[in-house]
Amino acid sequence: MASDGAVAPLIDADLLRGADKILFIAHLALGDFTYLESCFRALAQAHPHLQIHLWVDERRRTGRAADWPHLKKYALYDWLAECPYFAKVYDRTYSPASFRASLQEAQEQDYPLVVSLAVLDRHKYAILARKISPHGFVVGQKKRVRRYDLPKMLCYRKLDAFIPAYVASAHPEQHISDIYAGWFARLFGLRIDAAARFPVLPIAERWQRYARDQFAAWGFGRAPAAAPRRVVFLNAFSKSIERSWPLERVIELVRAMRGHPAWHDTGFVVNVVPEALPHARKLFESQDLPHTHLFSAEDNFFQLPAILALCDLVVSVETAVMHLANAVHVPVIALMRQKTPEWAPIDKANSTVITVAGRDDWVEKIGVDEVLAVLP
Repeated sequence: MASDGAVAPLIDADLLRGADKILFIAHLALGDFTYLESCFRALAQAHPHLQIHLWVDERRRTGRAADWPHLKKYALYDWLAECPYFAKVYDRTYSPASFRASLQEAQEQDYPLVVSLAVLDRHKYAILARKISPHGFVVGQKKRVRRYDLPKMLCYRKLDAFIPAYVASAHPEQHISDIYAGWFARLFGLRIDAAARFPVLPIAERWQRYARDQFAAWGFGRAPAAAPRRVVFLNAFSKSIERSWPLERVIELVRAMRGHPAWHDTGFVVNVVPEALPHARKLFESQDLPHTHLFSAEDNFFQLPAILALCDLVVSVETAVMHLANAVHVPVIALMRQKTPEWAPIDKANSTVITVAGRDDWVEKIGVDEVLAVLP
């Protein structure tokens, strides 16, 4: 890691040296942070005097109190809490009232530097960044604006500098980690080499012990001949329905793999999001699927990577699980749409990608036979 002198960074070196803290604003999914984490780590190493604060904007913000417990337990917050380079995280933006309270708290910090990494509604986040820091140096993402769209033009004038919005189709060879590293090069002059962009996910001993105990409770990893020889982690859930696989397809895959000579004595861990557990339990209880267990990281995010690390193979739709599999060095078969090639798993040697045939096809179009065809 070093400074890249080819292009002057957006944030002047003197301004950076004179600042005691910086606020980043982002609407983060687990997959986003899997690759942004290395960028924040590089910034902290290059500028140890600088306190890094992070505003995680909850785009599902709602006035419905019934939704708040679920939003409060967003798994990313567990991961952020373990990251030593964040001095402060704003993680209570899930309701209008908590958003206003967080905004007031952030304004009181009088941030000299604010950077918005938001890629959705970029103009609105330009407003938020300036609202948080009326007098600081504010940088944000900026998309091209049509001449007649005066309101957006006025929004972007709130920025002192901007990062042009990336267009994946213009750079089909770029991975999302390349894009993120490019942002930090443009912002701070940081050069983060390819090896340093690979996701790193230390798992504390308590969570490793939890995973070993859970495997033992499931009957995995025991000596008796009846115990499964290998364990496969299956994830069919994504936040968006177009990137998800039906649970019925998972059951079909389990049965098909049991009929495969190389995988007939396999145990299966089926990942289920907490809100779908009642339906999944009812569905799987009606099936005769020995050595197949439902799993949900209900208590802490680190339950997920700890379990993944003990598996021999991960089969996942296009979501954070496939990136976490790379982070814990477990082979992964990823089921993806065509529209986001930059989000393919980073570890090509240990990843197999199955892509839908049509550009507008949903992941559910991928059949069990296609997965069987690429089994190692």
